Amino acid sequence: MEYRDISVERLDHEEHPHVLLITLDRPDKRNPLGLTTVTELCHALEAARDDDDVRVIVLTGAGKVFSAGGDLSQLSGGASDDGPSLPPRSFVDLNLLFTRLGKPTIAMVNGHALAGGLGIVVACDLAFAADSAKLGTPEINVGLWPMMIMANIFRNVGRKAGMRMLLTGEKVTAAEAARIGLINEAVPADALRAHVLSVASALARKSPAVMRLGLDAFHSTQDADFSDALPQLEAQLGAVLATEDAREGLMAFLQKREPVFKGR
Repeated sequence: MEYRDISVERLDHEEHPHVLLITLDRPDKRNPLGLTTVTELCHALEAARDDDDVRVIVLTGAGKVFSAGGDLSQLSGGASDDGPSLPPRSFVDLNLLFTRLGKPTIAMVNGHALAGGLGIVVACDLAFAADSAKLGTPEINVGLWPMMIMANIFRNVGRKAGMRMLLTGEKVTAAEAARIGLINEAVPADALRAHVLSVASALARKSPAVMRLGLDAFHSTQDADFSDALPQLEAQLGAVLATEDAREGLMAFLQKREPVFKGR
């Protein structure tokens, strides 16, 4: 499908099999997250979820910025988005969708990730940023508060580090973002793509069936009481052990060979 605000690329199957790259593609506007962009992201992620050939999803931004966040012109009642050609979706839909994909997501943070742009980063399972990038929640500086991304921020960082960002609006460097847990690692800008695609390709070689069960188990129990989570996880372990891929993995280990996963 042709999108207006994003682009979707199936990477070379020989070099990076089963990896899908989704790019926020309005670099002239610093890749804002307006109604159309959010709707198209939801559509593209759902298509990737339902495509058995896609095992890992990488998200990045075109140009020098990952995303500067929400479209303030729309919030202030100025120029409006023409609206998506697809049924409109909300930022709530998008955030929930990240927990229901059953496939790992990686943020490739090529430049500044601010406000809602940071929200995309912290919603992903993994995140790697160019060492030149800065990340932050500048909403307070224009009389706003990052309500929609706050839940995910505090699922990534501790209270004191998170509150400093929210209260001051200060941006942090990629190195500091890695230190406090906003991202996994700061990487030299010229090595970022190769590094992220290497990680994505490694994940794509794992069992997609077990990856799905594991991610679903994580998201369904991360906020559960410990005594409630353990029985759920025990049941999910049984589901993992019942897969063909688990049997193949154990047999390959015993036979000292690489497993061949079928996704079943």
